[in-house]
Amino acid sequence: MGSALGLRGKSVLALFATCVLVLLLAGIAGWQVYESVRSHLGTAFTRNFTLLNRERILAPVTRELALSLRLARSEAIRLWLLDENNPEKKSRALREAESFRADFADKSYFIASNLSSHYYFSDRASPNATMPRYTAQSSDPSDAWFFNTMKFGAPFNINVDPDPKLGLTKIWFNALVLDGERKIGLCGTGLDLSTFVRDFIGTTERGVTPLIVDVNGAIQAHPDSRHIAFNSGTTSAAADKSLFGLLPEAGDAETARAALDAAVRQPGSAEIFEASLHGKKQLIAVAYIPELSWHVLTAVDLAAADVLDTNVLKLMAAAVVILLAVAMMGFVFALNRLVLKPLVKLTQSAREMAAGNYSLALPPASNDEIGELTAAFAAMAGKVRRHTGELEDTVRERTRELVDANREMSVAHKKISDSISYASLIQRAILPDRQLAGALGDNHFVLWRPRDVVGGDFYVYRAVEGGCLLGVVDCAGHGVPGAFMTMLARAAIDQAIDEAGAANPAGILACTDHVMRTMLHTENRQRDIATMMDAGLVYIEYGAQRLTFAGAKIALYWSDGQAVETRKGGRRSLGDRHPGDYTNETLELLPSRTFYLTTDGFLDQAGGDKGFGFGNARFIDMLRRHANLPLSQQGEAFASTLAAYQGSHAQRDDITMLCFRFGSSP
Repeated sequence: MGSALGLRGKSVLALFATCVLVLLLAGIAGWQVYESVRSHLGTAFTRNFTLLNRERILAPVTRELALSLRLARSEAIRLWLLDENNPEKKSRALREAESFRADFADKSYFIASNLSSHYYFSDRASPNATMPRYTAQSSDPSDAWFFNTMKFGAPFNINVDPDPKLGLTKIWFNALVLDGERKIGLCGTGLDLSTFVRDFIGTTERGVTPLIVDVNGAIQAHPDSRHIAFNSGTTSAAADKSLFGLLPEAGDAETARAALDAAVRQPGSAEIFEASLHGKKQLIAVAYIPELSWHVLTAVDLAAADVLDTNVLKLMAAAVVILLAVAMMGFVFALNRLVLKPLVKLTQSAREMAAGNYSLALPPASNDEIGELTAAFAAMAGKVRRHTGELEDTVRERTRELVDANREMSVAHKKISDSISYASLIQRAILPDRQLAGALGDNHFVLWRPRDVVGGDFYVYRAVEGGCLLGVVDCAGHGVPGAFMTMLARAAIDQAIDEAGAANPAGILACTDHVMRTMLHTENRQRDIATMMDAGLVYIEYGAQRLTFAGAKIALYWSDGQAVETRKGGRRSLGDRHPGDYTNETLELLPSRTFYLTTDGFLDQAGGDKGFGFGNARFIDMLRRHANLPLSQQGEAFASTLAAYQGSHAQRDDITMLCFRFGSSP
């Protein structure tokens, strides 16, 4: 290559120089503009947001406080509290209080007597306040707010407190009721804390945390209720419920106290200070509401909050784009001159070779990587020309072999398909469709849907004198193995019916279990295939108007259109590792009841948005909604319900469902 700069060196040098230039210019200009704008807008945003919150809170809260004070000065309230047992005074006082309740935002009021400690409360749910809700006890910590308020004697206080006896958490407006200088009770209203926080404290702005504290720093409202100092209007707040407790860094608490004091001196303005809140350095603004003795604060995390004007961001983005465009134009020019032009000539030669012209003369090789690539192309063209002839002969031979193999596979596939179709015909022949139709007619339907052409599910019917036996069976396996299992299982069940009798479903299951074990299992050899099967059998006794059910992991459902009842089968399948315990259960055969037996293929079928199984709860709801329909319409409804739920999901298992209903004379 000599001393000439290679292709890789040229590309890296041009790209590195362009990136360094762009990053240097954009970084210096963008950082200075961003820091200046963010600092200025962040301070203005924090101050304006705080003053806006102050005005939003002041009007509704002041209104509730003014109404509470007017209610406390009511002559009717005062006279009643002095003579609480007087019915006339009580009626007049409560009528006046009810008129105030209509004006309160929360549509509630309370009246507490300092003479009897009775507490009356009225709201939308319980507008009748004729009887006290409870009697305050000085020994009860939950009543401390009442006795502390009466003790301090301030004309009013605003207290955030949960009342466990009412089951409410509110911002309470407690106004003192006086008889001269004598304190005879409290009255007022409350604002639901969660609603207040949502309407006046909640915000969707990222990185913004609004809160309210009292003159002592106790937190009255916070987006996270765990920080609220409940009952701080009458008692001292804990350190972790105070603004100063949220400022762990040294000096932050003193800075916050100074800002709160300054806000008290200038209630119409907002004081700004910086502190670490919730582990992050934040800009905090505080404004004072003298009417409520509250401070409204807003903490803004400038790193997370959206405080920049989008127009400024657009200007900055436009400047960066222009700088990048200029830099990229320079890079493209250099790349085209130094790299792309030689590559274009080599590409044209490569296209000719791809078209089969291997004798084409390549452009002269230069003293760099492109020159090495040109020489490699020339060597490759010679090898491709030699190997092309050999490859064409090989492809023709392989194609002939594939055609012969495909023809043989088609013949084998047709034989297998014909065999499986014939097996399906045989399997269908053992199903008692004709017997069921002749015996039960429109009083039954069967939904039988194997997963493959043949399957492992089948259903049984045996008519005997005075009754009949119905049932469904789910053999292990699918397809051809499952179909063979159904033949063995059908033979075992027929033998078990003859031995145990059709009127004994539990005996039939136990006998079938024994016969299957004898057929498929020896004591000295482990079973090589799954031979278990689930079954549910029902014997119908016409004269007694009752049925007897026994099941092996298959349940019996019935419904009258109002409710769905279930009888579960035994916990073990037939042919399980250990023999199961199967018992008969007897039920009345009422004309209003429709009975259902189903294998687990229906319940386990995947579907819906997440591919979950159909499930027992959805199955029971489907039965309840359609139980009163004619059985033919029920079959259509169940099939369409399953298809709608299944959607595009593949069928997971064989599905069999047997439904029957008997009138007063089966």
